[in-house]
Amino acid sequence: MSKFFDKHVQKATKNNKIDPKFYKQYNVKTGLRNENGTGVLVGLSQVSSVEGYTLVDGEKIPAEGNLLYRGYEIGDLVNGFQTDQRFGFEETIYLIIFGELPTASELDEFNALLGSYRDLPSSFVENMILKNPSSNIMNKLQRSILVLYSFDDDPENISVSNILDQSLKLIARFPTIIAYGFQAMKHYFNNKSLVIHQPREDLSTAEYILYLIRTDKQYTEKEAEVLDLCMLLHADHGANNSAFATHVVASSGTDTYSSISTAVGSLKGSKHGGANLFVREMVDDIRVHCDYTQPDKLKAYLEKILDKKANNKSGLIYGMGHAVYTLSDPRAEILRKKAYELALEKDRVEEYTLYTDIEKFSKQLMYERKGIKVSANVDLYSGFIYSTLNIPKELYTPIFAVSRIAGWVAHRIEQLVSDDKIIRPAYQFVLDKSSYKGMNHR
Repeated sequence: MSKFFDKHVQKATKNNKIDPKFYKQYNVKTGLRNENGTGVLVGLSQVSSVEGYTLVDGEKIPAEGNLLYRGYEIGDLVNGFQTDQRFGFEETIYLIIFGELPTASELDEFNALLGSYRDLPSSFVENMILKNPSSNIMNKLQRSILVLYSFDDDPENISVSNILDQSLKLIARFPTIIAYGFQAMKHYFNNKSLVIHQPREDLSTAEYILYLIRTDKQYTEKEAEVLDLCMLLHADHGANNSAFATHVVASSGTDTYSSISTAVGSLKGSKHGGANLFVREMVDDIRVHCDYTQPDKLKAYLEKILDKKANNKSGLIYGMGHAVYTLSDPRAEILRKKAYELALEKDRVEEYTLYTDIEKFSKQLMYERKGIKVSANVDLYSGFIYSTLNIPKELYTPIFAVSRIAGWVAHRIEQLVSDDKIIRPAYQFVLDKSSYKGMNHR
């Protein structure tokens, strides 16, 4: 780093740091969080609802978690898909965007449309993906979205009909982009053979992803079923960071490609979309440094993690706890059962037991230390599932994006048709006025 940056990093840090006293003085909520941990109410939505507690006189009372898509409980939706033994992600996309469950004929038409949109424009793969590879697939996805603007004959049209056409094409193309981006990354950065499979229209999204990322194109029915379940559980999640970013950007009247790329940029952040990757890295650390088959040793190592003496020394047990859910995360409850089924198929029950033991001992430790009840969140078991499916860690967050674009599209349309004002929050200026000094007096 040059002397210029040595000097100016200090300036940039010092002169942009807000004195914490002002947040209290002006009653400004850091992170848009109230003092009791609840989120500051900033808007209305009909897309999804996250329920994990009740409020009594401003105090959070823990409750069993619930996730609703368009008013439907996630457990009921999953039971419906599994009872009929069909994939549920595409039906979930339809529900989230259009607000209603599709009929059989509507779902068939919808699936056929998505399948027909999976191919990328002529020369796009060669010029955008292969000639400009990235070591980060989320970066490649975000850039690819913006470049697709140039292949659209009417990119600035924000009528609902045009937004739907643009958005469904992006939904269909996301798996193709991340898979090809991953293959390019492997080839150019890891010196592996370049393997590009041609798009197929006849597969579910989960099947299509597994087909694209595996050299031999092979996968089992159980693998596709479990990945499909992970994706529908990630399709939306209330007032999260990327959903809020989508509302903000959509309110400006910008185009679809700018809006969705903004959401991808939000999800790329380690505080948002990378949690299941942190779970995998933590578990890898436990397996290296601890005899996790001995309960006492595992519990002791988890204590070291909480004491910031192990893993990445953050003091966090990843996959445990949530900002909203208290007693349970409904997504984790569903995935725990599916993860066991997958573990049986893959002969990885011992590893599965490690995850359930992490959940059990973490609950004990948090209650013993702080007197609070925490539950496993979705990332604990999705991390195990992705590992068991041999999905490379570089694709964890991109697959999250493939899942979450359904919610982003719905939130964008909701913003545009419900509120025609640009979102413009207020910030309190907390710096005294300065007198201008000429160059010779500075």
